Amino acid sequence: MNKYLDLPTRTTKNRTYGINSLHDVKLTTGELRNILADHDSLMDIAKLGVGTALVVPKLKEKIELYQAHDIRVYFGGTLFEKFYYAKKLDNYKRLMNDFNVGLVEVSTGTIDIPIEERIAIIEDFKKDFTVLSEVGSKDSEEIMAPSKWIKEIQALLDVGCEYVITEGRNSGTAGIYRGSGEIRTGLVDDIIDSIDYKKIIFEAPTPASQMYFINKVGVNVNLGNVNPTDLLLLEAQRVGLRSETFFINK
Repeated sequence: MNKYLDLPTRTTKNRTYGINSLHDVKLTTGELRNILADHDSLMDIAKLGVGTALVVPKLKEKIELYQAHDIRVYFGGTLFEKFYYAKKLDNYKRLMNDFNVGLVEVSTGTIDIPIEERIAIIEDFKKDFTVLSEVGSKDSEEIMAPSKWIKEIQALLDVGCEYVITEGRNSGTAGIYRGSGEIRTGLVDDIIDSIDYKKIIFEAPTPASQMYFINKVGVNVNLGNVNPTDLLLLEAQRVGLRSETFFINK
């Protein structure tokens, strides 16, 4: 398609940045098949959000569908925290092994896990799994200083996390967002000035937040909590085919 128009260059699968990380909390296996048939080239990672992995009727089939299309699957950070809170992380490892899930998110969005303890958990999990981690709280009233964000992100990357996710919730009302949904732009500026953006996944569940990060960071920014049904719109946004990203060229 690009032979007709000079558009910004997008990374392609299997890419290491410019990724779309999906937030799947609703799709049936039939719906997923239909989306994969057309849009699998736009999908990189799929998060089975919140605790849905323990209640979805066809978990094995769903995971295998994603994996057959070279899309990496993991369970949401809330499920990790539930197992951590129950002191059953060994059972969590067993769950991942039973369903051939090689990617794990170590998060602290709902309960407070000190950074030192998260690092110890990551050191343990990375022996057998690829680790993502997350910085920020799901509590919209909890405001963390930019310096602490940067320190934690760097520490998590240094210990071996493949990516660090900036918390935003599926509603875009916590973490890097204020409770009103407004992006904490000063915080974002500080993060991208200090950390390699290719190693950060910015949770951006809405078209407005996605357009902000595309314009701020570039067409190949890593975006998380993407609605699977919004993939085509997001790709158009990324390459300047929407008014709000019309003039982007990098």
